[in-house]
Formats: sequence, C-alpha cells, structure tokens
Amino acid sequence: MPATLTDVARRAGVSLATASRAFSDPGRLAPETRQKVVAAAEELGYEIPGQSGPRTIGVVVPDVANAVFAALIKALQERAWPGRHRMLLAHTAESPDREREQVGALAGVADGIVLCSPRLPAGELRGLTGTVPTVVVNGEAELAPSVLLDAGEGLRQAVEHLSALGHRRLAYVPGPPSSWADTQRLDAVTQLCAERQLELVTVGHQSATVDGGAAAAASVVASGATAAIAYNDLVAVGLLAGARLLGRHCPEDLSVVGIDDLDVAAAAEPGLTSVRVAIEQGGTLALDLLLGMLAGKPYTASPVRLGAQLIVRGSTSAPRLAPIPQSSPIPLEKK
Repeated sequence: MPATLTDVARRAGVSLATASRAFSDPGRLAPETRQKVVAAAEELGYEIPGQSGPRTIGVVVPDVANAVFAALIKALQERAWPGRHRMLLAHTAESPDREREQVGALAGVADGIVLCSPRLPAGELRGLTGTVPTVVVNGEAELAPSVLLDAGEGLRQAVEHLSALGHRRLAYVPGPPSSWADTQRLDAVTQLCAERQLELVTVGHQSATVDGGAAAAASVVASGATAAIAYNDLVAVGLLAGARLLGRHCPEDLSVVGIDDLDVAAAAEPGLTSVRVAIEQGGTLALDLLLGMLAGKPYTASPVRLGAQLIVRGSTSAPRLAPIPQSSPIPLEKK
C-alpha cells in the first residue's frame, strides 16, 4: 500500500497539519522541521500530489566558482535528486547583460527557475521570466517568492563583539555594487555602528574574491580602522593577506570578520571570525517552494528569511595597546 501523509507525519514525529504544511506552505516551518518531514517522505516513498515526474529547473548564479554559489547549487541538486529533477545551470560572470540573456533563454525551456543573487532589477526580471514559476535567493523579483540568507542577526553579534573588545573605528569592505546582499549588509553595519556610536569607514566596492579583499587592504589600513567587516569570507581572507603584506598583523593590528562561514574560514591563519548564514537550507527551501508552485500550491508573498550566527575564531581580539573593557564580550559559539 502506498505511503500516506499520515505515515509521513508519524515517521517524522510531527502533526498531520505540520506534515501537510511542509509541502503546501514550507515557508511557515522551521528549516529543520521541514527537512525532517521531507526526509521521512523520501524514506517512505511518499508521492507528493501534483509533483510526480521529473521537472527541468533552471538555476542562475553570478559566479559558479564562488564557494557560496557552489554550496547553493549542491543543496539544490541534492534536493532535486530524489525526484530526478533535471538542472540547467547558467553562470552570468556578474554581468547584468549576460544574466538578461541567460534568464530569457531558460524561460523558454525550463519548467521553473531559481535565481541566485540576481544583478538585474526586480521589475525587469519579472518581464524576462514571464509566466514561468520563479524563486529568488538573496534578491527580489516582482510576483515571485524569495528566500533571503539574512546576515542581520549575525552582524549585530559581530558589531557587539568588536565593540566589547574595545574597537571604536570599523571599516566595511563591500562587494559588487549590484549585489542585494551587499546593500543589506552595509545598511545593517551602518545602523549598528550608529547605535553604538562607533565610527564606520566604507572603502570602495570590490569583486567578491580573495583578490578583491587584497586590493582593499591598503584603503582599510590607511583608514586607521582597528577592525574590518568584509562582504564575504573570500574578501576577508584577501584582506588578511593584503594587510600582512603591508606589515599589519591580525588580530593585533587589525581584527577581521567575514560573512558566510565557508570552509576556508576555519582553515585561514588565523582562523577567520565569520557570520554563518544558512546557505544549504536556503537552497533546499528555494527548490521546495518552486516544486510547490509547479504543483499549483499556494505560496507566501512575504520573503522567507533565514537567520545567521557569529562564529568567533582567532581573527578578532582587542586592538593593540587598547585596554580590555571591564564588561566581557557577549557569549558566542567558538570553533
């Protein structure tokens, strides 16, 4: 006898309503709960109504070599594999013109599209995708649901951590100017520093790479900042290397915080303090939402936000010659 939704709920240890919501409105569930239900369904061979048969999914990323997008692609592929859904991957090389062409081409052949960190305006994307169901990760498109890897809470922890260590002048090293995530991260850091009366210097935009971070090192050092928050881990690692060439030691002369918590963060020397965002969960949720849309399920118009957590490692400490404040830094997970 085929497995029923009741069987799935029992296997996952959740209510029938929660099991149903995992497929009809996954954005309302915690990622861990949704994944538990999906895993139970796969174990039991439960066939989701309206989702039988493989689909062709277009996936668009700005830079396939970037570890963040590689992790997203992997999560999408892992989620697609049980249903044998096919993926068509498009790499836009951070080019809006190339993204425009690729999205338009995929709209003609794919059943649905996942846009990862699109560089085009929301209104233009809707015109390109037409009636093809679309989900956006870290960005916006008109009339399309979005999954946001929101670094805000982790950045709050990062600024509090640096402030508690005694830093009073911070630098932010941005990424590409067309990046939705960069705008959100800069806005958050700006507001957080203002609330704590910390001075913030923003250097020029850089590519989201190690080379971009190395190029920004001279500006960061010249700013007199004792700590820097970088757009992502790759920029942060490049900043570490560039500052070292200029005779600055991390963390004594310059504390550095990255964002994403990629594998490179733990392997860096010193280990990179980083804001961990829910990359894999974001990819899984994006495909769940898209498959639900293809099955005619309703979806929430409000963005689904996944939280973040600061992971403290050796790249942050009290600034050289600055007294350690009496109050201890907020307790955070150490790795």
